[in-house]
Amino acid sequence: MIEDLYLVAIYRKSFTQSLKGCPQELTNCFDSAERIYLPAGITETLAALDFVDAGLNICILGPSDSGKSYLAKAIGIAACNSYRVQYHHCEPLLEELVALKVTDYTKYQKRMKKLCSTALLILDDFLLHTITDEREVKVLFEILEKRAEIPLSTVVCSQREPNSWKAMILNDEVSANSLMKRATKHYTVVIKPNSTD
Repeated sequence: MIEDLYLVAIYRKSFTQSLKGCPQELTNCFDSAERIYLPAGITETLAALDFVDAGLNICILGPSDSGKSYLAKAIGIAACNSYRVQYHHCEPLLEELVALKVTDYTKYQKRMKKLCSTALLILDDFLLHTITDEREVKVLFEILEKRAEIPLSTVVCSQREPNSWKAMILNDEVSANSLMKRATKHYTVVIKPNSTD
């Protein structure tokens, strides 16, 4: 019994160490609603986590309350058994990084290094609101660009179709196209509520 409790404690410590960003978000992962995931069979493909080994990205799209966060969190929880995982809401993360870059550049560099080197980065509420600060656009691009170069997997969850992202980042078509190219390069998952709900 003591040995079992010890193993549970070790597992919990390992689990917590694997989750960076918002571990309380990832552990709160329950959804009883029926969902339709497109393309068909995509959840089984992603559950194998081969995309993490291959450094492939996932873009999860759907309306509010469609289950985007649930799917991303479920992937994160499964992945942290074998990989380092970070989960963040995109907007506050960018605001924090821009402020940190001004106040403590060394700390900013360390933070960026961790963001750009963790095996799986989940960015929830991606471009939920308009980004009016060009510095935030640059930080977001830097994160996605550096992760793509390695390559490491990034999951983004968005209510908005990628072709509408330009309007969310100062109508900067070049930046929007660059972000879209990186975020949607490999897997795009569309979630629709089941019509019987």
